[in-house]
Amino acid sequence: MMKKLFIYGTMALMALTSCNDFLDKAPLDAFTNTPAYWSNTSNLDNQCNTFYNNYSGYGNGSGSGWYYFKTLSDDQVDYQSTVWTYTSVVATSTNWSDPFTEIRRANYIIEGLKIVAQKGDVEITSIGIDTWGVDFVCVGKDGGFLRQPYSYRDPHTAGAPDAFFEKVARKQVYEWTGIQVMNFNSLFQLDTLRRNGDSALAAADKLLFIPDALSYMLTGEKVTEYTIASTAQLVNAKTRKLENALLRELGLTENNFGRFVYSGEKIGTLTKEVQRMTGLGEIPVIAVAGHDTASAVASVPAMNPDFAYLSSGTWSLMGVETESPVITEETESLNFTNEGGVNGTIRLLKNICGMWLLERCRAAWGETSYPELISEANASEPFRSLINPDDALFANPADMEQAIKTYCSDSHQPVPQTRGQIVRCIFESLALRYRQVLDNLRTLSPHPIDTLHVIGGGSRNDLLNQWTADAVGIPVVAGPSEATAIGNIMIQALAAGTAKDIASMRQLINRSISLETFYPEDAEVWDTAYLHFKQVTMNY
Repeated sequence: MMKKLFIYGTMALMALTSCNDFLDKAPLDAFTNTPAYWSNTSNLDNQCNTFYNNYSGYGNGSGSGWYYFKTLSDDQVDYQSTVWTYTSVVATSTNWSDPFTEIRRANYIIEGLKIVAQKGDVEITSIGIDTWGVDFVCVGKDGGFLRQPYSYRDPHTAGAPDAFFEKVARKQVYEWTGIQVMNFNSLFQLDTLRRNGDSALAAADKLLFIPDALSYMLTGEKVTEYTIASTAQLVNAKTRKLENALLRELGLTENNFGRFVYSGEKIGTLTKEVQRMTGLGEIPVIAVAGHDTASAVASVPAMNPDFAYLSSGTWSLMGVETESPVITEETESLNFTNEGGVNGTIRLLKNICGMWLLERCRAAWGETSYPELISEANASEPFRSLINPDDALFANPADMEQAIKTYCSDSHQPVPQTRGQIVRCIFESLALRYRQVLDNLRTLSPHPIDTLHVIGGGSRNDLLNQWTADAVGIPVVAGPSEATAIGNIMIQALAAGTAKDIASMRQLINRSISLETFYPEDAEVWDTAYLHFKQVTMNY
C-alpha cells in the first residue's frame, strides 16, 4: 500500500540545538528516531494515525526513518537517540562561511530528498521548512546570494537599538510591532548594515529570511512567511503586514521582500533542476510556521486554551496564545513580544536565556555527561547562589563559568566552587525566572493559566521540570521533545486537507504521545527562594 509522506525540514544554528542533547535517555514522546523503530510500519501508523503515515529518513541509511536536515534545530536530534551533537555559535561572522555554505548549497536538503525519492512505497505529499528567527540573506537582481548571512550573535549590533531609536521613538516601534527589543532583531541588523555602508545590502534586490531562502533554493519562489517575518520587528502586529514606516527608515520597501504568505499556503513546487538532482516530481513546498518556535507551539498537546507554554532549548520562550496582539504600557515595560502564530494567533511571549548557560559551561568541562552533572547538582546545597539568567553578562562571555562566579561575587552571594554548585545555580535560577515571567503572563493573558506545557529538547530534563513545577506552583506537562518536527508536519497535513484543525490535532498528540506530568512540591521553600531571587536580581 502506498503511504503518504510529508517531509519536514527544521534548520537552526547548532547553538540553538543544545537543549535537545539534554539527557542521555530515550525521549518521552513516541517519536524515537532510531532505524529499528521507524522500520516498523505499525509504529509509524500508530504515531501518524489518520493524517500521515510516514516520515522519510535523512541520516538514516537503513530506509524507513524520518527526515531531518541533520542536526540543525531547537527540537532536532540525531537519528541515534543516544548520540547528541551540537556546535556553539561563534561570536563573529568571519567564521560562518562553512555552515552557511552548507545552507547555500543546500547539500543536506538535496541529499535527503534523493534518499526520499528512492523509497518506492511512499507518495510524497509536500515539504515544509522552518528555522531560527531574525537572520536573513541578501539576494541580488540575478537571483544569487550576495554574501554569507550574519549570525544573530555577531557583535556588530551592540548598541544598535539605541542608535535606531534616535530616529524613531522606541515607544512608536513597540506600538507598531509589539516585539521585544533585542539588539539582534532584523530591524537593528539592517539599520546597522545600512549605517556601516554594507555593500551586499546596498546591492540587494530581495531580503529573504532563512527558511524563505531555503524554500527559494528548492522552488525558485521568493516569499516572506508571516511567522518568521514577525521575529524581525518589521511587521505591524495589528495588520500582520510589513510596516512601511519602518521600512522607509531602512531605505527599503515591500518590493525588497518576497510575496507575503501565511502558514498553510503553497510556496511553489520543486524546480526542474531540483527534480533532476533528486529524482522527485513536482512536489509542493508548503509555508509552514517558518519560525521554529511557532511550529513547536502549534504542537503543544493542550486539551483547552488555559495553558502557557515553555519552548525549552538554548533559548527558553515562555508565552500564551492570544487572538490579537497585547500591546500596552505594561507589556512594553516588561519587554514582552507579540510574534506571529498559526491560524491567525499571536504568541505573546518572553525570550529567556535557557540552556545556553549550561552548554557553555559544559563545553569547558569536556562534555561531561548530563546524568553526572545532574547527580552533582542534586547533591549540592539548595539556593546557595542565584543569578538572573537574562543579565547581559551571560549573553556571550568568553568563560561562562567565570561569568556566573562574577555575578555571584558582585551580588554578595557565595561563589560557586564546584560543577554541581554551578549547575544547581543555573537550574534553580531558571526555574525561579520562569515563575517571574509566568506571574507577569497571568496578568497579561486573556485566559487563566492552569498548566505549563514544556516542549522541545528541554522537556527531557526531569530535574528542571520538577523544579519548574515547584517554582510556578502549577502542573508542568513535559513533551513532545521534538515539538518543531510535529508542528511542521501538522501544518502540512492541514494544508493537504488530511487534518481538520489545530485543536483536534493537539488533542491527537495528547492521546498518542507519552507525556510526563510534574506536580508542584515544597511550596513554602520555593516561595521563600523566590523572594530571595527577586531581591538578588533587583539589587544587582
